[in-house]
Amino acid sequence: MIESRLARRSLVVGTHLALWVGAAFASLWLRFDGPIPGDYRLRMIQVLPLLLAIRVATFWQAGLFHGILRYAGIAEFKGILKATTIGTAGLAITGHFVHRLDLPRSIYVLEALLCLASAGGLRLLIRVLLERRTAQAAGARDAVPVVMLGAGNAGDLLLRDLHRSSGFRVASILDDDRTKHGALLHGVRIAGGIDRENLEREISATGATRAILAMPTAPGTRTREIFEMCRAAGIALQTIPSLQQLADGEVRISKLRDIAIEDLLRRDSISLDTTGISSFLAGRRVLVTGGAGSIGSELVRQIARFRPASITVFDHNENGLFFLERELRQDYPAVTFRFAIGSVRDEQRVRAIFEDARPDVVYHAAAHKHVPLMEANPGEAVRNNVLGTKTVADAADRAGCDAFVLISTDKAVRPTSVMGATKRVAEMYVQSLSSRSRTRFVAVRFGNVLGSNGSVVPIFRQQIEAGGPVVVTHPEMRRYFMTIPEASQLVLQAGALAKGGEIFILDMGEPVKIVDLARDMIVLSGLEPGVDVDIEFSGTRPGEKLYEELMLDDEAVPTAHPKIKVARIAGQDAAEMAEAAERLDRLVTQAKGAETIRAELGALVPEATLGQKQPAGPPARVERVSGVPAIAG
Repeated sequence: MIESRLARRSLVVGTHLALWVGAAFASLWLRFDGPIPGDYRLRMIQVLPLLLAIRVATFWQAGLFHGILRYAGIAEFKGILKATTIGTAGLAITGHFVHRLDLPRSIYVLEALLCLASAGGLRLLIRVLLERRTAQAAGARDAVPVVMLGAGNAGDLLLRDLHRSSGFRVASILDDDRTKHGALLHGVRIAGGIDRENLEREISATGATRAILAMPTAPGTRTREIFEMCRAAGIALQTIPSLQQLADGEVRISKLRDIAIEDLLRRDSISLDTTGISSFLAGRRVLVTGGAGSIGSELVRQIARFRPASITVFDHNENGLFFLERELRQDYPAVTFRFAIGSVRDEQRVRAIFEDARPDVVYHAAAHKHVPLMEANPGEAVRNNVLGTKTVADAADRAGCDAFVLISTDKAVRPTSVMGATKRVAEMYVQSLSSRSRTRFVAVRFGNVLGSNGSVVPIFRQQIEAGGPVVVTHPEMRRYFMTIPEASQLVLQAGALAKGGEIFILDMGEPVKIVDLARDMIVLSGLEPGVDVDIEFSGTRPGEKLYEELMLDDEAVPTAHPKIKVARIAGQDAAEMAEAAERLDRLVTQAKGAETIRAELGALVPEATLGQKQPAGPPARVERVSGVPAIAG
């Protein structure tokens, strides 16, 4: 392989040498408008070794012999311009002042222009020839004709990439921008807007068997409309990676995928104050508890982008940390990582980690989150969610950390479950610390996260793959949803906004019916709800609400970010919260009964309704409804 690479590079250098020799004599021919006088030809022969040496050195330094010529683009042409300019300046100075070659000044300009034209033209010619060959292959009979939806920047990148592949042939393009209609994008006509009539016309005219959505910022409502349109037209719909994935370089734009539930629930893309987040995190030592979990691990990935001094990932899950370490060290080699195993309930272990990591910023994501399990194990919920939070928060206070961010939940609002009540008490504790500590203690509250460990989406997916039924607790059950990256980005943004004592509330959009989510996922699997896969209602589980809330009736205060607000919730007295935590500690240490623990939580959170029976919903039944909409909701 080394010999092959050396041979290719030698060929590239040799081709450039030939072009430069030709450019040098062509410049003389142009200067004299015909035959070159003998003495000038001799002078050029004398200067050629110097000229070629300078050209090779500058092009080599610019990396122009190391790239793949067929993929040459703007960056390569900028490099050619820079290398040629530097080389010509060096040649002119040497030839005029050192060797006194007495060449006309116009020769230097002409030779530089011809050098630019030949080096750039070589790359352009290779790219044109190879792309023509691949385009012909893409247009072959066995290539799949597709309709591309979207002619923006993403569509441009997609079309360029697909031209290099023989798998697909973009036969037509649709775009909602009327000013583009009738125009050509890389030789393919933009035939009209994205509507059912145009789509069916283009399918009939081109024989397309699928559509590709090249609109990574399209909101979920528009994606849903397009999905329904394609399903009605009888063709498959695929989409390109998200903007976040493209920006991170995780996947190439031609790595198409099927529409996922996240696409149908997607909202407008988030605009982050990256300058503010960078100033908050760059060069800082960061600790993330629960770092191997869904939210914690994504927080670590997002934090790594802002060049912190170090990130300590703390979790009790050995396997999760093992695989996360492998991923992070490969993807972020410039970041210093520490991986610590232990429990947030172990005060000595937490102290040791703070002494070793000396964090400036702490993101506390470690928690028990499953509502029914915590109903059955209230003591463990208190140990982890309340006392674990107290242990880490106290350590942050002692260490003089700059900021502590608690990851909270919408289930802390008017809690009906032990899990929600423990998270509310955790909020109250960190809020109370803020009144006397130099550390800025804040909490960030949001709803369900799509695709997180143990969440409804992977459970529904498993049930669908098994042939059903998909089990929904209640036909009116609704939840707020956001994606893991979206939640993590807003958590970082909220942390950067922290002044101390706030409970931040993330904009979760509109709540989604769980039964509609189930229908959507069945349809996305190419199946029909109530026909191929049944939906059953099992009744609500202990501690569950039909509707979640993000705050009480009090109005929230806007922040500098449109998707983040601050709840009007008064802070708690630090001494009283310390006493409350001690009482809870005694109860779980003495293994008091579940009802005693619930009673104490209820006393601490007066708005809670723990242990009260929630609406159970109808008896378990199988939904078999004819004419169920393709995508409900």
